[in-house]
Amino acid sequence: MMIYPPEQPHPLVDHWMRRHPSAISFVLHMFGIPPTILGVLLFAVYAFLLSFPVFVLALSLFLGGYALQFAGHYLEGTDPGEVIYFKRLFGVPYVEFPAGTSSPGEDL
Repeated sequence: MMIYPPEQPHPLVDHWMRRHPSAISFVLHMFGIPPTILGVLLFAVYAFLLSFPVFVLALSLFLGGYALQFAGHYLEGTDPGEVIYFKRLFGVPYVEFPAGTSSPGEDL
C-alpha cells in the first residue's frame, strides 16, 4: 500500500488563505459565507412565493452574512474582493493583502 503526500492546495484556495491569515477574520468568514449563500437561495423561494417574510429573511441573511465578512476585512485592514474588483476597474488603489504578509508571487 502506497501513501501519497498531500496535494498542494488549488491556487485560488492558496490565494484566499493568504488574504485571510487572521484567525478572527477566518472565523467571521466561515460564519458569514453560509448565511450569505442561503440568503441568495431564499431569494429564489421569495420570487416563487412572493412572501414578504421570506423576503425579509433572505435579505437579513444575505446582508448579515456580508456584514460579518466585511467586519473580517475591516479588522485585517484589507478591502473585500468585491470592493477590489471595482477599485481595479476604476484605477483606484486597494489593499488586497494584510500588512506584513507577502503577495502570491513572493515567498513567505
